[in-house]
Formats: sequence, structure tokens, C-alpha cells
Amino acid sequence: MFGDIMTLRTVKGRPHNAANVAQYTAQPHRVSNIVHKDSTQRASVLQHVSQNVRRLRHAADMSQTALAEKSGVSRRMLVAIEAGEKNVSLTTLDRVAEALEVAFSDLIQAPEARDPSRINEVAWAGTIAGSRAVLLSKATATREVEQWEWCLQPGEVYPSQPDADGWSEQIYVFEGCLTLMLGDQPQHIHKGEFFMFASNQPHSYRNDGEVAAWFVRNVVI
Repeated sequence: MFGDIMTLRTVKGRPHNAANVAQYTAQPHRVSNIVHKDSTQRASVLQHVSQNVRRLRHAADMSQTALAEKSGVSRRMLVAIEAGEKNVSLTTLDRVAEALEVAFSDLIQAPEARDPSRINEVAWAGTIAGSRAVLLSKATATREVEQWEWCLQPGEVYPSQPDADGWSEQIYVFEGCLTLMLGDQPQHIHKGEFFMFASNQPHSYRNDGEVAAWFVRNVVI
């Protein structure tokens, strides 16, 4: 399915494939429309948006009229958003977030979320069943984000030295099961699951399973 495993070389103590690994400065990327009112995800996403916009607007001591003027979004639209009664494009949410001086993710995350880096919310649903975009997590990058595709064959282990303070990693497994060791504590990340952690600590990756583990690894620098 994926062809031969990539050949890796080491840069700054981490494997790197110059031809295949994307390095980029973190920038927002948006799809077109948020979840529709009649979709099964409406209760979570639209209600989160409703509660968060209202709460953040009050925290900024802004009226709906003032927010409309600053964001360029009509007051009528803002009233509907805060009531949870209106489908809204992600572009519109970007404008509202910018006017409130918060991140896009602050508008769709569950207000009671304990871990602000873990979002795991459906932010878009298409017209065809099964089409969707899920914002899994967020991290603040001071310089860049490296996006990697990894494959560990059964029995393979990759030990990693602690990174600099402020660095973090985001892991998403799309085939098999990955065991992430943080010190002497194992974290088993199965297919379709994700995990984030501060990487300024001893950590290693290993495959204890019987099939190859494929995963995306984002290194936030």
C-alpha cells in the first residue's frame, strides 16, 4: 500500500528525509463550511461555538454591534451564531476569532475541556456521508512545525533524546498500534487515535505488535 519504507538520515539527533518530509512554518488552513445544523455533530460543535463566542465577547467587554463592526460579520449573523441556530463558514469563524483576539480553535473547543491542546472536534461535514474534517489538537510554534510520516516494523524501536524546552510532538496512528514510552511509562496509541506530549523528556517509539505501525508525527518547534 505504501511501498518501501523510507530511508532516514539524522538531523539534530532526529531522523529526517530531505526529499519526502515536509518542513513548514505553521499557518492556518481552513476548509469551507462548519458542520450543518441537521448533522449529528451539531450538538457539540455549534453549541460550543455559541457558548464560546458569547463568553469571549463578554470577556472582551464587547457588544454584538461592536463585534460585528470589528469582524465585518453582520450583527444578525452573530445573534444567530450565539443562539446556535446558524450554519457558519469557517472563514466567518476566523474573522470572529481575529476580532476577539483568540485562536480559531478557542471557538470550537468544548468550554469545559481540561486540556487546551486537545480539541478533537468535527469542524466540517460535507454533503456526502462520511466526509468530514476533525481538528485534533493545537500547539504554539515559535519557529516551525515538521510533519513526518513514520513506519515501524514489528519489533522496531526508535529511541529519542529529550528535545529543547518548549518543543512538543503530536502523534496520529493510521495503521497498527504504536507504543510511545515517556520515561518508563508506556502509552499505547491505536489506529485512529492521537496523542500529544512535551518532548523535552526521554521518550522512544516502538512497535510491540505483529503488523507495521504507520503514523504521522508533528514536531512543534
